[in-house]
Amino acid sequence: MLKIIRLPVVLASTGVSRSHLYAQMQRGDFPRPIRLGRRAVGWRLEDVENWLASRPLGGRWTGSK
Repeated sequence: MLKIIRLPVVLASTGVSRSHLYAQMQRGDFPRPIRLGRRAVGWRLEDVENWLASRPLGGRWTGSK
């Protein structure tokens, strides 16, 4: 079943700001939303989850010098 999430959930899930999210979409680095109505859009949960899974794990300190 297709699950659609709205902008507040996308922002909370990704941890980025709205302007950063839309800039990433313009560059093709984030999935485009689908139109739900004349003034409503949403993202497929699967697309957002796949995007999150493709992000590199950062900030890992290994302790080596």
